[in-house]
Amino acid sequence: MERHVESCYLDIKSNSRSHHTDLYGEECLIVRRGQPFNIILHLKPGNGDRLLTFTCISVSKGPLPQEESDTKVSFGIRESTLDTEWSASATNDPSRNTISVTINSSPNAPIGLYSLTLDQEGQNISLGQFILLFNAWCPRDAVYMRSETKRQEYVLARHGQIYRGTYKRINGTPWNFGQFDKGVLDICLMILDSNPKFVSDASKDSSSRRSPIYVTRVLSAMVGVSVGPLWAPVSGMCGQRLLRYTRKPSEGSFIFYCWESAVVMTCGSPPVARALGIPCRVVTNFESAHDADASLMIENVYDQDGKRISQGDSVWNFHVWVESWMTRPDLDSDFDGWQVSDPTPQETSEGVFCCGPAPVLAIHEGELTKKYDAPFIFAEVNADVVDMVRLPNGQLVKFGGSTKSVGRFISTKAVGSDDRRDITHQYKYPEGSKEERQVYKKAKHHNKLRQREEEPGLRLKIKLAKNMTEGSDFEVFAVLTNNGMEAKTCMFLFFATAVGYNGRAGEHCGYASDKVEVPSGEACSSRRLSLKLEYEHYGSVIPSDRLIQLSAITFNKQAVEYYKAEKTIVLDEPEIEIKLLGEAQVNQALTVELTLLNPLPEALQDCSFTMDGVGLTDGKPITRKYANSITTEAKASIEFSPSSVGSTMLLVNFNSDKLKRIKSFINVVIKE
Repeated sequence: MERHVESCYLDIKSNSRSHHTDLYGEECLIVRRGQPFNIILHLKPGNGDRLLTFTCISVSKGPLPQEESDTKVSFGIRESTLDTEWSASATNDPSRNTISVTINSSPNAPIGLYSLTLDQEGQNISLGQFILLFNAWCPRDAVYMRSETKRQEYVLARHGQIYRGTYKRINGTPWNFGQFDKGVLDICLMILDSNPKFVSDASKDSSSRRSPIYVTRVLSAMVGVSVGPLWAPVSGMCGQRLLRYTRKPSEGSFIFYCWESAVVMTCGSPPVARALGIPCRVVTNFESAHDADASLMIENVYDQDGKRISQGDSVWNFHVWVESWMTRPDLDSDFDGWQVSDPTPQETSEGVFCCGPAPVLAIHEGELTKKYDAPFIFAEVNADVVDMVRLPNGQLVKFGGSTKSVGRFISTKAVGSDDRRDITHQYKYPEGSKEERQVYKKAKHHNKLRQREEEPGLRLKIKLAKNMTEGSDFEVFAVLTNNGMEAKTCMFLFFATAVGYNGRAGEHCGYASDKVEVPSGEACSSRRLSLKLEYEHYGSVIPSDRLIQLSAITFNKQAVEYYKAEKTIVLDEPEIEIKLLGEAQVNQALTVELTLLNPLPEALQDCSFTMDGVGLTDGKPITRKYANSITTEAKASIEFSPSSVGSTMLLVNFNSDKLKRIKSFINVVIKE
């Protein structure tokens, strides 16, 4: 008689180590597709000599497993496993009490939660469950990445940098992605199961999850659009906490900043890409265009007083998206590699708010017929800007613009370090080069090279102060130079406006005007209009990004001449001094001293330091709040015990009623 299975040992620890999934913990077997894993079958005691011969093993996933959709697969025991499909082999233990079974999943299998069963004499015996992920280590997988260093960076790295500010003042923000935190992978799978395609056809959606293209597109729609009317009340230090807000829709949903959505999709929540096994990275595009009418041009229309009256196109100081690594079997193989997806979709795509994935190479070469949403992404990095004034009779007069201002210092974190890497060259040829213009034409951009017109007689520039720290008063200048042959008399306006990172204007915080006569260029003369920015006026209106937009306008209504210059400045923020008192050792108490000097001419209320770090704070942030106001200096001493050996990052955040989101970090090496 044949002996039956009494229990199944999934050997989570050993399998996790070989599949690079040990950081998820040992509560569930998590493996990567296209790679074998081992289980051990314990047999019931008996006298039989036949050991599970002609056994059939089945794997199934989703609410309606079907062989037609590859969500249910049955396979027999072979002498050895196959690399190309689901297969299994078995070895009898000499004791004849256990059987070791090796299972190899298909490198093209849909990802997700699977049930594993054994068919013995017509009886289905449950062996347990496991989660199958994409596999960047498997050459047959669509997300295969050849470099181990890059796999460590783009799949397994738990820390990263997100770049913000302006292209002239780029600030790196450290981030704990948290993709391996407890419960996070479950949330990722829940997000996939919540998408409308799964609701309408669960079997088809589950089957389609074999493709990272499909999964990435679903994530773009779900992460970026399944939101409500409120801003997420989070510190931005740890991506996994952002994701957890999606678990309780009854308590309200949240709108993330674009960089927060990108982190969530990349891995900050981790799930949404790295946690599912897709290599990805966060990318920041400075001076990022939002082309609302698909013309591949940003058209700025102003009235005669310099006020913008168009509401469609815009240019954001920066915008953050995600690049995911995969093959594109739906396109030519030349377009394999990094693909752009935007988890903050701004326009609909095939009737749904999502964006991408589009090959970076397609953007670089102007191949806008390649899926998905290449025209919109192309405009983000390479649109032309046209400035026009609307006259009382409705006529539009072009008075400025640029073919070079959009898409600056496209940035991502470097592999293996905290340095910023400029990848602008991967998105476009050098601005102004012959190749860049040719690509622009091929992309059917509604652009003509600058029309051969006379050079304007006036030139307008904005010059900044050297030190622009939040809390201080400082001057900026608009400089008007006449390069023509005749003197010009015109109105000169200079004003400052608080602005959000997405280009949305807030309240004015400074204004100056004058009527000036500018001699001709032969006199080498210019006129300066100064604008003093005082904390008393800007302090209460600038957002937490500390951005101020400066706009200078000069016009001669009789001659219909208009000139404009704009510059966005980011105010310097105070630094947090982080000092470790002693050497970091595992399970040993360690004290950190935190210090921040108050740069403002007024006291700070509701002050707090919050610190967080993988392997440092036991998975929970530590906060120290102040009961009293802070006039000159905020200090805190915090004791904690590191819980794991290795390199990590200690992130510190300071908040108050007037200074918010002040961040810093130090790298920490924890020794045994």
